[in-house]
Amino acid sequence: MKVVCLSGGVGGAKLVRGLHDVLAPGELTVVGNVGDDVEVLGLHVSPDLDSVLYALAGLNDEERGWGRAGETWRALESARAWGGEDWFQLGDLDIGLHLVRTQALRRGEPLSVVTRHLARAAGLATHLLPATDEPLRTRIVTPAGTFALQAWFVGRRHADDVDAVVYDGAGAAAPAPGVLDAIRGAEALVLAPSNPYVSLGPILAVPGIREAIRERRVPCVAVSPLIGGRSVKGPLDRMLTRMSGGTTPSHVSACYAGLIDVLAIDPADAPAEAGLPVVVTETLMTDREASRRLAQRVLGAAS
Repeated sequence: MKVVCLSGGVGGAKLVRGLHDVLAPGELTVVGNVGDDVEVLGLHVSPDLDSVLYALAGLNDEERGWGRAGETWRALESARAWGGEDWFQLGDLDIGLHLVRTQALRRGEPLSVVTRHLARAAGLATHLLPATDEPLRTRIVTPAGTFALQAWFVGRRHADDVDAVVYDGAGAAAPAPGVLDAIRGAEALVLAPSNPYVSLGPILAVPGIREAIRERRVPCVAVSPLIGGRSVKGPLDRMLTRMSGGTTPSHVSACYAGLIDVLAIDPADAPAEAGLPVVVTETLMTDREASRRLAQRVLGAAS
């Protein structure tokens, strides 16, 4: 069964891992968010692509929820001592990947090619594609001003209320090679339990991707990122309340109007009206087995 999953954030990486485990090798394609890519100390960092890469390779830190397991921070400590910026946490193991990516990008290799090489180096059969090879950056509009995504999320600890989200460069971007072919050739599409505004919104803002999903002839299932109307992590519940008026399943499904056929929600949010069919299942992925169970339920809803 060929499946395409749009993913961003920690929740997205966890569901991708479950899908990877229950599908045959090579059947899964992940289209990852690049709107929160950032340059730190001269290195190109792709947090959402890396979260998927680490999760699938078994390298992610389960306890912290992001980054590499067994991480150390001596390089960042040294940079700090020399007056370098330290607001974005780069671990020593993580820096190794960023060095390889940055060098390849400076040689002129597209991000999609670099990402493919990294996935192969990790021994992965799953296809990992950035939404676009071109610069696309998410900016957060708040009463205190407009900030780059990471400056708001990490630097300001997402304390500011959000009035709007802007995807700089999206209008001029093109889908990365293979993205539209994967969507059109899929037997099922999945929208991961990711923040609709900052994780999946940048992907859907790339011209052609939203249209390809809207024109699909196969089921598309979204997994709600909320449990009991609250975010598992991050500011989504606050964002939905301020920008959409609430945190019910119907508010989540409205973010994907015309794009999805089924919404998977947690029992804590049931019963619920969402304007489309709802599947009630445990959505909290506490471990790898929970991710597999959710993936199987999602694929069942798409069949």
